[in-house]
Amino acid sequence: MLLAIDVGNSNITMGWFRNGSLVGTRRAVTNPRASSDELEALLDGLLRLDDHSFADVSAIACASVVPAVTAGLEAVAARRERPLLLATVGTVPLPVRVDRPGEVGADRLVNALAAARLYGTPAVVADFGTATTFDCVAADGAYVGGAIAPGLELGLEALAARTAKLPRIELRAPDRAIGRDTVSAMQAGTIFGYQALATGLLARIRRELADAAGVDAAAVHTILTGGLSSAPWAAAIEGVDVIDPDLTLKGLGILHAEVSGGEPLALGLG
Repeated sequence: MLLAIDVGNSNITMGWFRNGSLVGTRRAVTNPRASSDELEALLDGLLRLDDHSFADVSAIACASVVPAVTAGLEAVAARRERPLLLATVGTVPLPVRVDRPGEVGADRLVNALAAARLYGTPAVVADFGTATTFDCVAADGAYVGGAIAPGLELGLEALAARTAKLPRIELRAPDRAIGRDTVSAMQAGTIFGYQALATGLLARIRRELADAAGVDAAAVHTILTGGLSSAPWAAAIEGVDVIDPDLTLKGLGILHAEVSGGEPLALGLG
């Protein structure tokens, strides 16, 4: 069994693959201060929720943006004698055409790989997490950069923390843009504003990718992923072809197959 682990700033998301199929996923809060023992207990505990254990794991593939957790996972893999494949600019099999390749987040490269292999190129991936990232794959399959914006929940936390009277609110789209109380006004500004941000950036990015490839903007594949991509309001973002919350995990499965000779990702997972 391949264990795929996506370590983000807010959450650790993991999935396990058998015979090239993603058969289960779990999520926990990221704790960058956790010891390697605590990290091992967390991973084993999440696996046991689905009647698995670390003993079932034959290999690990990981994309991490939290160095302390990366180091802890390396210690766990060494102690358990499991091969660990870390996604980096040197291991992800994509040309990277940006000014500073080493600065590109591992999750962004893995998303680009998954988009190219599963959905075709040119492509753009919008990942709705702690930050909102837009990652672009050119027609020839190269990663060519993207955009980064504050995530929706990050903005809400800032509003609640930096203002005296604005409360924490439920992430739900209101009926109208003109709110008649504080909560509906915040929901309108947050949800509708976020939809407009994503729609506007995606439209501009698609035009730039299309111009570079000499194709129509409609030919650019557009994929949403990340923890917030399955929210009902995400489906209203214009120009989206696919919503695939598990894209990063699938990308790790693809990475392991192409780099370490693991099982190819089974068709029909999209």
